[in-house]
Amino acid sequence: MPDNKVNIGEKIQTLRKTKDITIAELARQSGISESILQKAEQENVSPPLGNIVNLAKFFDVPVGEFFGESGDSPFCIVRSEERQEVSRFSAEYSMSCGYTYQGLGQQKRNRQMEPFLVTLNPIQGAEPEANQHVGEEFIFVLEGQVMVRLEDHQEVLNPGDSIYYDSNVPHIISCHGENSATILAVIYAKEEMIIL
Repeated sequence: MPDNKVNIGEKIQTLRKTKDITIAELARQSGISESILQKAEQENVSPPLGNIVNLAKFFDVPVGEFFGESGDSPFCIVRSEERQEVSRFSAEYSMSCGYTYQGLGQQKRNRQMEPFLVTLNPIQGAEPEANQHVGEEFIFVLEGQVMVRLEDHQEVLNPGDSIYYDSNVPHIISCHGENSATILAVIYAKEEMIIL
């Protein structure tokens, strides 16, 4: 498979500089920690999908903009060898903590959903923080086991299981057990997120 890595940090920095604001101002206005934004711009970490949704809303751009896609077609076909992978953590850490994800719909214009293929890796170290953002999410487990935490509720999902929830509910989706898991995740960012 070719190297289809996406540089989200560079995109965040470009959008931030275009808006002429500091990282501290972006953190305050977007609700994303300054530390995460600094690490993202330095390419040490890619923000979770929820943070990307919040950044897209703040910058008034489609979520796909962060994946380098223009969204100029009425349909989108993504061949398996052409998927672009984004790691939540720097390459040396991505296999031991966090997740990687691949966008599956960036070429589709005027889209209301963002589909991703996500690989969840066993987490070593600190538990991830809960995430929340505008919209809804649908998750379908393809391989492995997935721990879903929604506020005070937690559930283990197995292959073939799915969950559909409001994204404004604080949530954590993580690998359960010692083996990686693969999910299909679809984020509906609501009408106010559609950029025509």
